[in-house]
Amino acid sequence: MTLSNGTSDGTIRWGILGTGFIAGLQAKDLKENGFTVQAVGSRSLESSGSFAGEYGVATAHGSYEDLVADPMVDVVYVATPHPFHHANALLALNAGKHVLVEKSFTMNAREAQEIVDLAGSKGLVVLEAMWTRFLPHMIRIREIIAAGTIGEVRKVVATHNQSLPKDPAHRLNDPALGGGALLDLGIYPISFAFDILGTPASIKASASMSATGVDRQTAAVFEYPNGAQAIVDCELDAASANRAMVIGTDGWIDIEHTWYNPVPFTVFAVDGTVVERYEQPVNSRGMQYQAAELERLIRAGSTAGTILPPGETVAIMAAMDEIRQQIGLRYAADSEEAGSEGGPQ
Repeated sequence: MTLSNGTSDGTIRWGILGTGFIAGLQAKDLKENGFTVQAVGSRSLESSGSFAGEYGVATAHGSYEDLVADPMVDVVYVATPHPFHHANALLALNAGKHVLVEKSFTMNAREAQEIVDLAGSKGLVVLEAMWTRFLPHMIRIREIIAAGTIGEVRKVVATHNQSLPKDPAHRLNDPALGGGALLDLGIYPISFAFDILGTPASIKASASMSATGVDRQTAAVFEYPNGAQAIVDCELDAASANRAMVIGTDGWIDIEHTWYNPVPFTVFAVDGTVVERYEQPVNSRGMQYQAAELERLIRAGSTAGTILPPGETVAIMAAMDEIRQQIGLRYAADSEEAGSEGGPQ
């Protein structure tokens, strides 16, 4: 069985599609917590062989097609850049594999809906790899809010600013590879706003663009029918403390640097007194918890959980589409005819 502490009994076998930095982080967390990483696939057998050697993976495949056709693989983790998530996820689903897809889930809501629809038609699990949602401190925050400890939630404030590579050819700055602050960094605070307050009634966004035509920094205000607001921002060329707050009528929750990692938080009453201080060490980086949730869904015979159901992933991508429309950021995938074959590594 899959245990509540983010470990596995290893009977469900994972395949890693892609051999980049994030693939290595996920593979490491899986291996350290009892998950079976059965295979890795890359467009280059040399790349997959090197990855398999580094992380102790049994089988290396020289193509994505060979990976998803591997009968020893039950779940495929899609770890390629954003523009290739759609094609790679469809490839795995059509091969009968459950999928965990890196965030941002796709380039737009249309692509996201196509993945979700295909998974539903095949009775397969598809889960967005928004690992923060499944961490223990986030579970506790949801419990505190549900208990009414901070009263009615009026505002969510979350930021994600980093000083990242300035090279115009780097993936983060290249429109052809889904570059920009929003898809890589903004997805975190936006997903957090959805987690706490749900889908907004309206969005107001602004941005500053880079010389390569992607958003260098973006900020947005989400407005809700009950008057609540979420204020989210992201930037890829300047760093900050990256804290988050949930503010209610009876108090607030202050999540420390860097809030989307497994970090401590403090609950304050409205007069500033401490109600609760939460600190819980987490094994590894913490990416194993999302994998444990996917395994739980498989064993339960369910295709959707409550923490991050597929429909919410689509709604998040729709919100990001609206932000991009307002700031004038378009990608090739926004064309109905656009395809996304292949992908690096």
